Amino acid sequence: MKRVLYSVCIGSLALALTAGGAQAAKDKRPERAKPQQRTAKVQAARPANTGRTMSAHRNVSAAQYRQRSYAKPRTSSNAVVKHNTGLRAVRERNLARNERMRERNVQRKQEFHARRDVAVNRDRNVAVTRTRNDVNRYRNTNESRARNNVTVNRERNLAANRTRNAEVNRARNANEFRDRNNVATNRNRNLAVNRTGNAAYYRGGNARITNNWRGDAFRGQRYAAFRNYNRQWHDRSWWRSHYDRIIFVNNGWYYWNAGYWFPAWGYAPSVSYVYDGPIYAYNGWTPDRVTVDVQEQLARAGYYDGPIDGVLGPMTREAIAAYQADNGLAVTSAIDEPTLATMGLV
Repeated sequence: MKRVLYSVCIGSLALALTAGGAQAAKDKRPERAKPQQRTAKVQAARPANTGRTMSAHRNVSAAQYRQRSYAKPRTSSNAVVKHNTGLRAVRERNLARNERMRERNVQRKQEFHARRDVAVNRDRNVAVTRTRNDVNRYRNTNESRARNNVTVNRERNLAANRTRNAEVNRARNANEFRDRNNVATNRNRNLAVNRTGNAAYYRGGNARITNNWRGDAFRGQRYAAFRNYNRQWHDRSWWRSHYDRIIFVNNGWYYWNAGYWFPAWGYAPSVSYVYDGPIYAYNGWTPDRVTVDVQEQLARAGYYDGPIDGVLGPMTREAIAAYQADNGLAVTSAIDEPTLATMGLV
């Protein structure tokens, strides 16, 4: 009986010591989770008859306490500081990344605006350039048309003024010419003798106006232009593409070729020519100027009594034929190189 009592007392004392040690450990570690408490009364209320039973009870109690106990996570100031430092670093990295993204977006936006402005300016410049080109094309067309009109009008005015001046100044020029060469004194004699003896004779014989230059009298290089002449009909573009020098004289168009002026038939469809054949020219002079020189020489020699108008008409051609016959030349009734050489003009 005493043994049983001793065992009970010893078990109670051991239980009390165990509970006190657990309470002390609990007080030292407040951060750990508190185990579920079982009062000593409950533990003591359980019957225990033998030391073996008490030993088993102690083991079971200790095992239950170890299984139910758990510790809180330790938290220290250093851990909090490190955690805050990591969050701050992450925040700073995010801020820096956002700033870079913002700068990149601003740069892309500026580049987009620049490209858009370039495209708009390019379209605007293309439209302005096209408008300017249209204006310049219209202006150049008008200027070219005006220049062409000026050229045509100048040639027409020259021909008209030349004819008008020849008619107005014919008397004055004839008088001055006669005064210089004593034509006034010998005019009646020259006209009577030459026109009666030469012109009248050769009109009925070999001094007639001719356009046929195929005879033996027209051999030689000096008459090649007359032998080879044939009337050619072409439009304005053909004449422009084949000959560089084409002029408007005496209401007709003439082209320059190998020292002669030829009528450009078809250049102006409504134009007709008094004389259809070559006209030899020296120093590159126009056919009307050369004709004026010939008319003056014929008038000085008494063969011509018509107007000094630069037109190679029937009266001038008859005088040329008489002069050629008197001087042993081939009668071309036209202005050729041998005739001009005999007159002393070349």
